Amino acid sequence: MMTADNSKAFNSNLQQYYFRTLMCFATGGTLAAMMDWKAVNWVYIAAIVFLLGYAYGSYAYTNRQEGETQIKAQRWFSYADAAIIGIILNLINFSLLPSILFLAMIQFNALLHGGLRRWLEDNTALACGVGLSLLVHKPQLIFNSSFQISAVSLIGILTYFLAYALYMHQRFHRLKLNSEKLLNEQKWHKIRAYKLSRYLAPAVWQAVNQGRDETLQAERKKITVFFSDIKDFSQLSEEMEAEALTELLNQYLTEMTKIVAHFGGTIDKFMGDAVMVLFGDSTSKGVKDDCLRCVHMAIAMKKRMKSLQLEWWNQGIKKPLQIRMGINTGFCTVGTFGTSSHLDYTVLGTHVNLASRLESAADPDEILISHETWSLVKDSVLCRDKGEITVKGFSAPVKVYQVAGLRKDMGRNQTYFEDRTEGFSMYLDLDKVKNYDKDRVITALKKAADKLNDKIIV
Repeated sequence: MMTADNSKAFNSNLQQYYFRTLMCFATGGTLAAMMDWKAVNWVYIAAIVFLLGYAYGSYAYTNRQEGETQIKAQRWFSYADAAIIGIILNLINFSLLPSILFLAMIQFNALLHGGLRRWLEDNTALACGVGLSLLVHKPQLIFNSSFQISAVSLIGILTYFLAYALYMHQRFHRLKLNSEKLLNEQKWHKIRAYKLSRYLAPAVWQAVNQGRDETLQAERKKITVFFSDIKDFSQLSEEMEAEALTELLNQYLTEMTKIVAHFGGTIDKFMGDAVMVLFGDSTSKGVKDDCLRCVHMAIAMKKRMKSLQLEWWNQGIKKPLQIRMGINTGFCTVGTFGTSSHLDYTVLGTHVNLASRLESAADPDEILISHETWSLVKDSVLCRDKGEITVKGFSAPVKVYQVAGLRKDMGRNQTYFEDRTEGFSMYLDLDKVKNYDKDRVITALKKAADKLNDKIIV
C-alpha cells in the first residue's frame, strides 16, 4: 500500500521524468537539425542516443529507490540535467535562439521546484557542464541560427510549457477537490464535536479540545458540591406517560442547566432526575466565591421551579414538582477515573457523600447547607439554624442550615416572597411582575385577603 510520502515522492519523480524527457527530445532534435547528414558527426549521434536513453534510465533508477535515497537521487539527476544542457549548448555552438530557450527552461524548472537555492545549484551545474564541454569541444559561436534549428528548439520548449500548464491545471483541480473535501470534513467534524461536547463536562471538553487533557489528572481540591433531585419523581413516572415524562424532565434539566452555566458551575452528571454540580473544580476565584456562586445558583433554581410549576399546572400537571437541594464544601479528589478504554471525570470523597445526604434530608423546596458552607456565605446569605441531623455513613451528627435567601433581598429591598401552609401557598417575585400586571396582582391579593378576613370573622 502506497503511503502519502511515497505517493508524493512518486509524483515528484514522474514530474521530473516528464521534464527530462521533453528536455532530451528538444535537445536531441536540435542536435539532429544542426547535423549535416552527408558527413555524419558521431559525437552528435552519440549525444542523441545518450539523451534518448538517459531520460528513461534516470526515471527507472530513481523509481527503484525509496525514502531519503530516492530524494538524493532526484537531486543529483536534476544537477545532471542542468549540466547536460550546458554541454548541449556547447555542441550547438551557443546558437542564439535555442540557447535562450534552453536556458529559460532550466531557470523556470529550477525556480518552480526549488526556489532560489535550487536555481543557484542548477545554474552552477549548468556552468560546470559548459566548462567541461569546453575542454573537449571548441564551439563556433552562431548568433543567427537557421529556421529549422530554431523551430525544433521552439517546438520542444513550447511542448514543455504546454505540458506543464496542463499538469498544473490538473494539479490545481485536484487541490480544489481536496480542499472542498477537507472543508466538508471540517464541517462534519465541528458538528460531531459539538454533539460530543454535550456529553462531556465543559472543563473536560475544553481540556481535551485544547490538548490539555493531562491537566485532568486526579488531585485534591477544596470544592463545593451541589446535589438536587425531584421529590417523589419515581411515583410521578408511574402516573405519567413515558413521552410526557421525558418532555417534562428534559424541560426541567434544560432550565437547570442554563442556571448552572450562568453561575459558572460544572455539571458532573445527571442521575435520572438528580443533578450533581461542582464549583471550584476547574476555574476558581477562591473557595468563598465558589460557595457564594453555588448558593446563588440554588436560590435561582428554587425561583425558577416556581415559574415552572405554574407552567406545568397550566399543562394539566396537578401535582407540583418540588426539588430538594444539598450543598457542602470540603477537600475532595477531582480528576479522571477509570480504565484505558473508558474514563470518567468526577469527584470523590466523604464531602461528596455529605452533600448527597443533605439533599436527601431536605424538605421539598428547601436548600440545606453544611456548617463549612454556612461559615463562608453567612455574611451574604440569610440562613436558619436547623440544628444537627443524623446522616447515614457519618458516625457523628452533622450541623445543618436552611438557606432563607440573600440578605440584599430581605428587609425594605425584598423582592421575593414565599410562604406555604395547610391550604395556603404564595410565591411572589416582584422582579418578574410586569407593570401592566401589577393592578391585577394587587386586586387578587386584596380579594384573597378579604375572603380570608370574612372566614375568620365567621
